[in-house]
Amino acid sequence: MPYIPIKRREEINDGCTPQNAGELNYLITSIILEYLYNINPSEPNRYADYNEVIGVLSCVGRELWDRRIRPYEDNKRKRNTDVY
Repeated sequence: MPYIPIKRREEINDGCTPQNAGELNYLITSIILEYLYNINPSEPNRYADYNEVIGVLSCVGRELWDRRIRPYEDNKRKRNTDVY
């Protein structure tokens, strides 16, 4: 969890767009913590709850790779020739 200044936390909580990786981490972590609290506020979270969130984060990373990073890398490989 990044320890960003309280002023930026408040601004992000009010809808400001994160400006760096630490702020993005803060926003994502805040959303996850809110989700975990709201799925069953009267009981502690189970391992399955955390496992579910990790699965979602993993899929988000893979989707970002497939949709944005892989095409970028393929284009660079074509322009600059393959290393392998």
